[in-house]
Amino acid sequence: MRIVVIPGDGIGPEIVAATERVLAAADRRFGLGLAFERQEAGFAALERAGSTFPRAVLERCRAADGVVLGPVSHAQYPPRAEGGLNPSAELRIGLDLYANVRPSRSRAGIPCSSRTPMDLVIVRENTEGFYADRNMHAGPGEFMPTPDVALAVRKVTSRGSRRVARVALALAAKRRGKLTIVHKRNVLRLSDAFFVAEVEAVAREFPGVAVDDQLVDSMAALLVRDPERFDVVVTTNMFGDILSDEAAELAGGLGLAASVNAGDDHCMAQAQHGSAPDIAGRDVANPTSLVLSAAMLLDWLATRHARPELDRAARAIEDATERLLANAATRTRDLGGALGTAAFAAALEERISRDSASPT
Repeated sequence: MRIVVIPGDGIGPEIVAATERVLAAADRRFGLGLAFERQEAGFAALERAGSTFPRAVLERCRAADGVVLGPVSHAQYPPRAEGGLNPSAELRIGLDLYANVRPSRSRAGIPCSSRTPMDLVIVRENTEGFYADRNMHAGPGEFMPTPDVALAVRKVTSRGSRRVARVALALAAKRRGKLTIVHKRNVLRLSDAFFVAEVEAVAREFPGVAVDDQLVDSMAALLVRDPERFDVVVTTNMFGDILSDEAAELAGGLGLAASVNAGDDHCMAQAQHGSAPDIAGRDVANPTSLVLSAAMLLDWLATRHARPELDRAARAIEDATERLLANAATRTRDLGGALGTAAFAAALEERISRDSASPT
């Protein structure tokens, strides 16, 4: 089972190396047969190949079983015409990774800013919406007809809405059986009303899942005041991006926030946070977000290939991470502990090697 690993920029190489170490430990324990293939994207690829995302990298990812992408500094890249492509967006479109799945939950020993405990998943449509680099067949979705006017086109399709709805509903059916649709249809009377109607149509295929809806502004407030009322949330691209970052911060911080980008045929693990170039190379970055994202990738692969050992490996990674985070002595420095990036990875590796996986 081949996993393409892309270190990225800033702290990417450090947390990707930590994640590889954890995956290798799980591979040894559970006999997963993982093989890692390293590819370059970001500034390293720009210097070597003249593009931050060479076409050959996409083809290698397309041929792989899964992808682990480190954070990238795409906001600092040169214009697209000069080779500055966003690897994350290119992979989401190129591999048709239409569902961005981001769980957020509070943990023992980690301060939580929400008023009540949190355990929810935000499923975000990943290839349409207001994101200008991924909503057109050719060209961006932003344009300026005159120097003093900027316009943005939002794309919402029946196919895009229904397939992300199906992912969210299937997840809700496995969890607590509740789905919340987040929208702004009181203002976006065509596009958001259309999205809600399409999700509700798919929901009829899942009679065991209770469905309600929230306006995006009230949802932002309720995440702070009453997150316990939510199980699985489904929404459009930009709303989901913002709300999932809010939920992650409330639950303990972006450094703990797992994330996968999934489609029908491919899945990519990606930390929810950015590349943090200001702390790059100092062995202080917390690798938890990418490690837990890699566990989610194993879980996706377990379902796709009907291989329960992959699921057991994912549970073992999650359990080992939970145990380290619960103990102040084995946390990273950003969480009040003493461990650097490499030491935290080593502690995870040791615990996975000796501990049994938690019950599924």
